[in-house]
Parts: sequence; structure tokens; C-alpha cells
Amino acid sequence: MTKAKHVSETPATLWLRRNNIVFTEHTYAYIDHGGALEAARQLQLPPHAVAKTLIMEDENTKPLIIIMRGDCEVSTKNLARQIGVKKITPCKPDVAQRHTAYQVGGTSPFGTRKPLPVYIEAELLNEAVIYINGGRRGYLIAVSPTAAAEALNAIAVNVGIAA
Repeated sequence: MTKAKHVSETPATLWLRRNNIVFTEHTYAYIDHGGALEAARQLQLPPHAVAKTLIMEDENTKPLIIIMRGDCEVSTKNLARQIGVKKITPCKPDVAQRHTAYQVGGTSPFGTRKPLPVYIEAELLNEAVIYINGGRRGYLIAVSPTAAAEALNAIAVNVGIAA
């Protein structure tokens, strides 16, 4: 795997630089509804190391971010139980974009419009590097999951279920 050419800055990359988090850039041909598995296929990465950034909300429409393995889905019931709320549902695309300022398919947990609580699938913290959206469709960044989680104040949860 080779490092792709430099892509113009995004709010995510600016945030990472401000927080002194080392990352590399990786581009691929974005395909609608291809998701993390398509990115992994194109970049020849293990699907479990490609993370997806999902915007969800609780029963009071309070938004949150969940960073999940690319080869898993989120058990919203388990997530609600682990974070102490009654119910979690995915945000509609327009609502997610309002909360983050990112277009769906290019959502990054870094540099969101407003700070949101962040949860990360605990298994991702076992990876040396994870590949996560850098704030643009077809653009992943490789980053240390522990460095990212610490900078985001992310809380580890065990809510992944096989896709």
C-alpha cells in the first residue's frame, strides 16, 4: 500500500494537526453506499481496521458519534444500555450533516461543527492503526486509535455485531 498524494485540508485534518496527531492520507474512488467495506477493498486493507463514523441520537435527540469497525454493525440496544439512555437511533442524513458539517459518506469524528460525545468500539483500540474518514468522500486517514480516542475523549464500548 502506498501513501496517496496530499489532499487539501479538511476540518478533520486541521483538527488533527492542531492536536498534534500524526496521520497519513489515503484516497479511493468513492462509491455511493459502498461504505467502509468498499474503502477497505479498494485500499487492500483488513475490513476490521477501517472504521466508520456514525452519527446517532438518543431519545431526546441528543446527538453522539460512534466509531465502529467497518465489518460490524452497531447494536443500538447495547449502546443505549452502556451509555445509560433509553434509546439510540441513527440520525437522518440531513440531521447528521447539521450536527457535524460533514456530508454523509465523508463524516469524520474530528473537527465537527460542534463538540459531540464520542464512543469507540473497544476492539478498534487493539489495532496499531485504524483508517477513518478524513472529512471528505473517498478520503481516509490512518491514525493511532489510542491517540485519536484520547484526543476525542472517546469512551470505549462493546456494541459491535457481525454485519
